[in-house]
Amino acid sequence: MSARSPRAGSAAKVCYNCAMEITWYGHSCFRLTQRRMTTIVADPYDPAAVGLPPLKLKADVVTISTDAPGHNHVKAVRGVRHVLTGPGEYEIGGVFITAIHTNGKGKSKDGQPRNTLFLFDYDGVTVAHLGNMRRVPTQAEIEALGTVHVALVPVGGGNALSAAKAAEVISVLEPSIVVPMHYHLPGTTPKLESVTRFLKEMGVEGVSPVPVLKVTRSSIPDELQVVVLENANAPS
Repeated sequence: MSARSPRAGSAAKVCYNCAMEITWYGHSCFRLTQRRMTTIVADPYDPAAVGLPPLKLKADVVTISTDAPGHNHVKAVRGVRHVLTGPGEYEIGGVFITAIHTNGKGKSKDGQPRNTLFLFDYDGVTVAHLGNMRRVPTQAEIEALGTVHVALVPVGGGNALSAAKAAEVISVLEPSIVVPMHYHLPGTTPKLESVTRFLKEMGVEGVSPVPVLKVTRSSIPDELQVVVLENANAPS
């Protein structure tokens, strides 16, 4: 079920006045959807590796940034037609997807697996899922991405960006909206820092989590906003 060729997929009728919606399911897993366009799940996790309940999601496309149980559990998603795991350019159901490696072309010297960053373009609203990014992107990588409206950024350290490094990456990417991910949640097993440290690093106070982030081209803010999402797969 993999789509590895450029511009894979078929055309779709675009709903130009509809908002694209981003929902977070804990760790690095998000669901992106917009009416009449492809639904994408990024980095579905194995519950045994993360410590969260099993995912029960449906999507047309799954993207995997890192070949590790916390990011590559495709079986958690129903209805999948394409699985994207490597660099390339794709068009699937009206969504343009650009994927590039960020942690080197192969495995790094410390044995960490390579990472693939995915940029999703929903009718002109671009969302970058940074995956398990570990370093500041190169100038070539930034130019390949172009404008990033929403950045889904790991902030809890471990095998990905720390709070301080995440802030540095954000200053380079210059997104309009930042959504933190890959940080400690109650009951989770990976040893990660809480989101609080990142918010302090960004100088942000009084942020209340919201269930879903809805974005249209007209709603993109002029100044940087940090949006914390509720975990839609929190234990009951």
